[in-house]
Amino acid sequence: MSFLKEEIKVIKKKDPAIKTTAEVFLYPCFWSVLSHRIAHRLYKRKKYFLARLVSQLSRSLTGIEIHPGAKIGKGFFIDHGMGVVIGETCEIGNNVLLYQGVTLGGTGKDTGKRHPTIGNNVMIGSGAKVLGPIKVGNNVKIGSGSVVLKDVPDNVTAVGVPARWSNKYEKNSEKAHPSDTIDQLKVPDILQDEIDSLKNKVNEIEKRLNIPVENEE
Repeated sequence: MSFLKEEIKVIKKKDPAIKTTAEVFLYPCFWSVLSHRIAHRLYKRKKYFLARLVSQLSRSLTGIEIHPGAKIGKGFFIDHGMGVVIGETCEIGNNVLLYQGVTLGGTGKDTGKRHPTIGNNVMIGSGAKVLGPIKVGNNVKIGSGSVVLKDVPDNVTAVGVPARWSNKYEKNSEKAHPSDTIDQLKVPDILQDEIDSLKNKVNEIEKRLNIPVENEE
């Protein structure tokens, strides 16, 4: 019962659209997480067929596919959820928020650890892909549509394909976790900033060489 109360609390906290407690039972996230807790226990007891059966039934019901081997911490929430895929060796910390279409996937046919490890207080925007046995740090925000292929340090916002981040931006605060602010819009345009920086350097070189600088419209 404590788990049910905690899950109800998380959903009501994370989704401003919810009006009544009864609505929680209509949320795909609620049923997918509940099913995963059951499937994961079966998986740890090496009852693999039953674990996968529970997982596949949940997938059919919710559109969210979580392998029963995945380890998921407390306070986990998937907003909407359709198309979310979480692989077998994925590890997810506490207070993590995923949006629809997120993939926490593996690459190749290697055995052992082949899926991501996600830290605490992380928000992963809609359609983002985090691939391979990489580590995503605490208090990280991953922008919508990004593809993450290498380790991400704590307290940064990663965007782009492949995803990148910069230390020049204000770091995500431990007091305002990305998974709590639920903001997918405020992300840096790192590529444009690099282009602007390159333009400034070119202009500076042209000035030193007394080359006329063309006016930009």
